[in-house]
Amino acid sequence: MLNGIGGKTIAEAKERLSIIEYKKWTLYRNKYGSLNPGLRTEWASGVISSVIANTNRDPKHPAFTPTDFTQHFDEPEPEQESDQPISLKEAMNTWH
Repeated sequence: MLNGIGGKTIAEAKERLSIIEYKKWTLYRNKYGSLNPGLRTEWASGVISSVIANTNRDPKHPAFTPTDFTQHFDEPEPEQESDQPISLKEAMNTWH
């Protein structure tokens, strides 16, 4: 899960990482994505490809996104713009 952070095995990571450090790495991954160098390279290539494609595209056509040029990434779902918190029951319904 953490691509070698803390050790090469789960046992090594449990021995070397504190729960606080593990939670910090988890927050980092949630914010910046996978630590896998292959996926990071794929995303960077997608960004560069979309920039080049958008500079050369016909303005009548929609803009390209990095996910148009990546195999392992999907278009992110749009965020809800609701100021009202949802109920526990509504949240539980989204978990199924």
